Amino acid sequence: MARTAFQFTSESVSEGHPDKVADQISDAIVDLFLSKDPEARVACETLTTTQLVVLAGEIRGKGIWENNGWVGNIEQEIEDTVRRVVKEIGYEQDGFHWKEFTFQNNLHGQSADIAVGVDSTDDKDEGAGDQGIMFGYASNETPELMPATLAYSHNILKKLAEIRHAGGSILEPDAKAQVTLHYENAKPVRATSIVVSTQHAKGKKDEVAAIVRPVVESVLPAGFITDETVWHINPTGIFEIGGPDGDTGLTGRKIIVDTYGGAAPHGGGAFSGKDPTKVDRSAAYATRYLAKNVVAAGLADRCTIQLSYAIGVAKPQSIHVDLHGTGKIDPAILEKELLNLIGGATPRSIRQHLGLNKPIYERTAKYGHFGREAEADGGFSWEKTDLVDKLKALVA
Repeated sequence: MARTAFQFTSESVSEGHPDKVADQISDAIVDLFLSKDPEARVACETLTTTQLVVLAGEIRGKGIWENNGWVGNIEQEIEDTVRRVVKEIGYEQDGFHWKEFTFQNNLHGQSADIAVGVDSTDDKDEGAGDQGIMFGYASNETPELMPATLAYSHNILKKLAEIRHAGGSILEPDAKAQVTLHYENAKPVRATSIVVSTQHAKGKKDEVAAIVRPVVESVLPAGFITDETVWHINPTGIFEIGGPDGDTGLTGRKIIVDTYGGAAPHGGGAFSGKDPTKVDRSAAYATRYLAKNVVAAGLADRCTIQLSYAIGVAKPQSIHVDLHGTGKIDPAILEKELLNLIGGATPRSIRQHLGLNKPIYERTAKYGHFGREAEADGGFSWEKTDLVDKLKALVA
């Protein structure tokens, strides 16, 4: 029997967290290359530490990497892009400054063995860029159809970032938030614990709580904060050294923050730094798209969808739908019909259906890839609910 009363926790990290700095850089490189060649292949990993940014990975694309070498002025464009990302985040500190860090570019051409397995030919559709399993999830506990614990954690940090970017604040870029909620009848009803740690200007530790607490109270629904809510604001006391100077950052280390805050399984593959032919990214977006539409159509309160792929093979190896005992339709019907709504969920059909071959990824690398608004230029297209009518027809 499913539990209806319990506590659950999710965390988020700010755009200035060292791992998120790395994610944003990697996705900015994806955007740069897709802006030059929509069919570019990119697998870009970033390492950040004290006054150092290192790129490594495999790439391919017209006007980018041809005849085993860089094209034109692209190397300078790569460095300019990296420094621009760090500047916009707000790092102008002694240990990490956008203008002063050492930059190393170790990107190189894509393996021919991978290319031949993935590329389409006259008698073969484009195959998946790797084997793997991908999960999508949706829940009706928030308007965004996301887990409340994660949505509130993200929104706390977004608001703190807005205060910082507005200027004149003691806040610095690196921050984390963690929200624990108590659930009754499987719905969140109150906050039992709030944890926020934010980097601050030197000598200003005593001013942090006065900024953070009102932000938290503005994000959570009325009545969620009670006299019994436990608060931990900068529990270590001083948080002056942060970002890549305080802790090394790597692409792909915040995959639970990026997805569902632990409320759903994760296949293990990161998103950032990967072009949309990589099913780690595109199929995870597709499963979120399908799960969100199932919940938006009222077919379930919660929905988890799994897809699996084999490298070089276009067709998914399996689909599994779990409605967590809340469904108004047989999951087997969804397993039969869902993939047809997106052209079979091959890597190519996903990219075409969701319009993924665009420079829309840097924005995804902070405050989560899901629970966002679909944008006019194609950003967050996987958040659309345009399949609702077709799904409702399955139970008509």
